[in-house]
Amino acid sequence: MLDAGLAVPIALITAAVFVVAGVMYARRGRGGVEDYLVARNSAGSTLATATLVASVAGAWILFSPAEAGTWAGIAAIVGYGIGQAAPLIAFIWLGPKMRSVMPEGHSLTEFVWYRYGPAMYVFTLGVIIFYMFVFLSAELTGISLALNLLADVPLLLTALIVGLLTVGYTAYGGIRASIFTDGIQFVLVIPLLLITFVALVVSVDGFGTVFEPVSETAPHLLSFTNKSGVDFGITLIIAILAANLFHQGFWQRVYTSKDDRSLRRGFAAAGVVVIPMIIIGGLAGIMTVGKDLVGDNASVAMFSLIVGVLPTWAVILVLVLALVLVMSSLDTLLNGIASVVTTDLARFKPELKGATVLSSSRAITVVLIIPAILIASQGYSVLYLFLIADMVCAAALVPVFWGLYAPRFSGSDALTASALGLIAGILFFPTPEAPYLTGWIITIDFASQLLVSFAAALGVSIVVSIVLTALRNRPEYDFAQLREQVRLID
Repeated sequence: MLDAGLAVPIALITAAVFVVAGVMYARRGRGGVEDYLVARNSAGSTLATATLVASVAGAWILFSPAEAGTWAGIAAIVGYGIGQAAPLIAFIWLGPKMRSVMPEGHSLTEFVWYRYGPAMYVFTLGVIIFYMFVFLSAELTGISLALNLLADVPLLLTALIVGLLTVGYTAYGGIRASIFTDGIQFVLVIPLLLITFVALVVSVDGFGTVFEPVSETAPHLLSFTNKSGVDFGITLIIAILAANLFHQGFWQRVYTSKDDRSLRRGFAAAGVVVIPMIIIGGLAGIMTVGKDLVGDNASVAMFSLIVGVLPTWAVILVLVLALVLVMSSLDTLLNGIASVVTTDLARFKPELKGATVLSSSRAITVVLIIPAILIASQGYSVLYLFLIADMVCAAALVPVFWGLYAPRFSGSDALTASALGLIAGILFFPTPEAPYLTGWIITIDFASQLLVSFAAALGVSIVVSIVLTALRNRPEYDFAQLREQVRLID
């Protein structure tokens, strides 16, 4: 374990480096609201890849995959990797499509407002903000728990350091500062993660040594056909795909990409890169089982292994890695939530001047961090909230995007399909006391409650969307309207 007197200065210095870098870069070319929110058509494929990987690969990759590895094994880890790559690959088609129908767009909510109307807009906005705020709180909670385990640093102190310093450059520079620091973070994350993994493998005397006790005491963890692992892996694919398509940070980067070619190449490359990153984290969880170091809290399994087997220099590297990871996703989440609210504010209050809209976005960014810090200081488990948010996203996924391809599909149809999918998911959704075993209303035995809940939410919404589209004889929606209705804010 590190001494808190060493860990806290490392955290301050690491965070301060990105504050200085982000602010200095933002000062070089400060533009208007558009530049602050989307930095339209400014990122080539290489920078797009870097900012996407840095945005998606938060500190959670050191927690969640390892936790899944401790109980669901290699099958769940593979599903986790595929699930995280799936939305990035989906954006290869959805991104250019959205840019073509809404070339001056900023967010998914703009499309929903004009395509479906106020009711579906309110529902979608609620889904986006709830999901992204849970993500924000989870990231701060994760890094606070990590420093508490590594160096016994109080949760509140870590949350304050990381939260306030991240908001410092994010509120000042907007998405340009976020993308610039993402580039630096991407360059650091990959080698730091590889060094950490190699150090762990060497410290446990190789895979053969550490996996041998696992094969004897928990062989299901090493099986690709383990039922609980396969169930959870499929659940993760549905959940992560659905949730990340409502991630405003990704929609910002759809418009930040220089052109469709840069968009496709950036998202495709990011989808390939994140898979081995998640597998590394998951294997660390299985290695923790092999060393019998899981303890009472499986969510910090990787850190339990790190404290148990790594020398001090390697623990310091892990601390820096965790800080870089959390800041790379925090700035995206803060700027993403602020941008979706600011975009809607500019639409509903067109009389507001650009400077006022810009000030509002900065204020929203600062305000967001306060409740997230308070939640992180409590060390709550946010897994259940994450699962709820993911299930709601699964119910809304097809109804929201079906309207891009089905011109006869209406706002009332989308809301009906989302609502019925949500009801179906709730019927099977697990209780917080037994999140994989029993449902709130209906309990089944043939698969995990989570898998059935997510499959029901997604499946029912798909069927209802298709049926309503076939039954309703409405005039076709004219997508050319979006080009006229969605305009630049400046």
